Amino acid sequence: MSSKKSYTNSKRKTTKKSSFSFTKLVLYSISFLAIAIIGLGFYQFKDGVLYYLGFKTNNTDGLSNDERKIADIRIYEVLSEHQDFIFGMDVSEYQGEIEWEKSQKVDDTFALSFVFIRATAGKDKVDKKFKKNWKAAKKNNFVRGAYHYYRPNENSILQANNFIKTVQLSSGDFPPVLDIEKLPRTQSLDSLKVGLKRWLTKVEKHYKMKPIIYSGESYYKDFLKKEFSEYPFWIANYNIWKKKPEQEWLLWQFTEKAKVEGIKGTVDLNVFNGDFVKFIEATKP
Repeated sequence: MSSKKSYTNSKRKTTKKSSFSFTKLVLYSISFLAIAIIGLGFYQFKDGVLYYLGFKTNNTDGLSNDERKIADIRIYEVLSEHQDFIFGMDVSEYQGEIEWEKSQKVDDTFALSFVFIRATAGKDKVDKKFKKNWKAAKKNNFVRGAYHYYRPNENSILQANNFIKTVQLSSGDFPPVLDIEKLPRTQSLDSLKVGLKRWLTKVEKHYKMKPIIYSGESYYKDFLKKEFSEYPFWIANYNIWKKKPEQEWLLWQFTEKAKVEGIKGTVDLNVFNGDFVKFIEATKP
């Protein structure tokens, strides 16, 4: 009996020891993985992190302090790695009154050279600030672009007419932009694509310029890339691991959380995918 008892206790101790060792191994592995991920993140955004260590902001844009920090690091990292490119923003009535003379740079370092301004939405909506923003942008030496927010469930020709009636382009402006982000509720995808092509064709005929199509990357890949490949694309991708625009993108919108002096709240920032020569070519009729 005593011998059996001793063996049983020894077996229990061995089992507990093995279990404890396995638990420690799992914890060590998790800790190592966490450290590796943190290290990779720091290396990925090292310039932005180092920049932010010496930077403080008054957080008045509705983001949490952590969200603001991550956004600022991301923005600085992208802009600093694309200093040979050209940067711009896009605005609408949601930005309210813009102090355009102050809105020339990001972080007082990176110059903003162009701006896309919402002109219209659907068949009858005109952006409340378009007329004022359009004039002010020109006055403050921004290269301008006007965009139409497309409503999939409204008539495409009426939407094109709304844009044409509202927007008068001048030499040096970007081509018209069609912003498509939503899927239709009352029609098929094939009907949606027919409507988009009707809008694009009518607008191109009027302005004698091939329009730019704006959309998110997933929407672009799933519904637009194949059948609209003859058009230039402006793509939104906010993935923090995205380092540069794809070759076929004319413009890359990489954040919607930028702070620009003279603008309340946040604003979208964009990278023009090319040098100054390509930039000038893109604005020729």
